[in-house]
Amino acid sequence: MTPLKTEIDTLIIGAGQAGVAMSEHLTRLDIPHLVLEKNRIAESWRSRRWDSLVANGPAWHDRFPGMEFPGCSPDSFVAKEQVADYFVSYAAMNQSPIRTGVEVLSVERNQGQAGFTVTTSEGVINAQRVVAATGPFQRPVIPAIAPQLSRVQQLHSADYKNPQQLPEGGVLVIGAGSSGVQIADELQRAGKPVWLSVGPHDRPPRAYRGRDFCWWLGVLGLWDAAASQPGKEHVTIAVSGARGGHTVDFRRLAAQGVNLVGLTESFDDETVRFQNDLAVNIQRGDENYLALLDAADAYIARNGLDLPPEPAAREFLADPACVTHPQLSLNLTDAGITSIIWATGYVTDYSWLKVNAFNEQGKPQHQRGVSSEPGVYFLGLPWLSRRGSTFIWGVWHDAKFIADQIAIQRQYQQYRAPSDSL
Repeated sequence: MTPLKTEIDTLIIGAGQAGVAMSEHLTRLDIPHLVLEKNRIAESWRSRRWDSLVANGPAWHDRFPGMEFPGCSPDSFVAKEQVADYFVSYAAMNQSPIRTGVEVLSVERNQGQAGFTVTTSEGVINAQRVVAATGPFQRPVIPAIAPQLSRVQQLHSADYKNPQQLPEGGVLVIGAGSSGVQIADELQRAGKPVWLSVGPHDRPPRAYRGRDFCWWLGVLGLWDAAASQPGKEHVTIAVSGARGGHTVDFRRLAAQGVNLVGLTESFDDETVRFQNDLAVNIQRGDENYLALLDAADAYIARNGLDLPPEPAAREFLADPACVTHPQLSLNLTDAGITSIIWATGYVTDYSWLKVNAFNEQGKPQHQRGVSSEPGVYFLGLPWLSRRGSTFIWGVWHDAKFIADQIAIQRQYQQYRAPSDSL
C-alpha cells in the first residue's frame, strides 16, 4: 500500500452509507478529503447481517438520489449483498477517495496549531476536520442478565446467519424489533420451536391503501420529525421487507406457531422470567398501527386522493392463548431450548475519539451533526436531525448539511483581510 497522506482537510472515518454520502457532498464542494475504512466498503451489510436479510424499505425509497438499484423493481426489497454492492458502485461513480483496511486508533486535537492528529494502523494523519461516520451499529449489546449456561448457544443477532447455524432444539429470540421478528419468523418456518420475547414496539403497516408505509411517513411529514416522542427513545420498530414485504402481526406469528412471551426480565440458571406485559405491548403496537391508518385516511380525504379503501387492514385476529394467559416463566431444558438469540441492539463506541464532544453519559453532543468540539462532526446516528436520519436517503441529506457547514467554516478560515498582506 502507498503511504497515507499525512495532511488532509477533512478526514471521514467509516465507508458505510454515511461515509460514502459524505464523500459525495465534499467532492461536489471541491473540499479535499479522505475516507478511511477498517474493513470493506459497507462491510456491515455483508458480515453483520443474516443471510436472507433484505432492506426494510422499497428500492425506490431506500437509496441515494443519484443512483437507482440496478435491475431492481422500484417496489422490491433489495437483498443485503446488493445493498453493499450499491454503495461500492456509488463510491466508484463519485471517485470517492476511500482507503480500506485502515483502522483509526485515535483522534486527538492538536495543541498550539489547528486540526487533529489521527493515528491509524497505517500511519499518522493531520486533519483539519474529522467526520465520525461510523454509524449507530458499532458494538452489539447483550444485556448483563444473559445466563452463564454452557449447553445453550447464545449469540447476538449481528452474528446470526441462518437456521443451519444453530444446534438442534428450540430457540428463544429476545427482542421484537425488525431483526428479532424476522429472525424468529425465519427460524419457525425452518421447523424450529421458537419463543419470541416481545417488548414495547411501534408497528407500522407495511402498506396501506396502495402505498408503502415509507410513502405515508413522507407525505405525513413524519420522516422529518425533529425528535423522538418522550418515552419512545428505546421503542423498536417492527417492520419487514421479507418475502416481498408484509405487515408484522404478532397474533399471526402466534397462529403460525411462534410462542410469544413478554419482555425478558431475568434468568435464574435454567429458568427465564418474563414481565406480564405482553398484552399491553401488543395493544400499544396496535394503537401505533391504527394511528397511522387514521392519519392516512385523513390525508386522503383532505387531498381528495383516489386510493382504494382497505377496511380489512383494521381487522385483527383474536388474541391467542399466549396473550390472554401469558407465560411468565420458562425452564429452558424442559422447553428444549438450546439457543438464545439476543436481538437487543447496539451501542456506539467512540473510545478512539479523544475530544470534548460527549456529554456525561458518553453520548455525542451535536446540533444536526455539528459537534460541540469545533471541527468534529457526527453522521449516521439515530435522530441526528430527524426521524429519517439512519435511513439511506436520510443520511444522504444529513451529509449534505454537514458538508455545507464544513464549506462555510473553510470560507471563514481562508479569509484574508487587506491588512494581512501588508
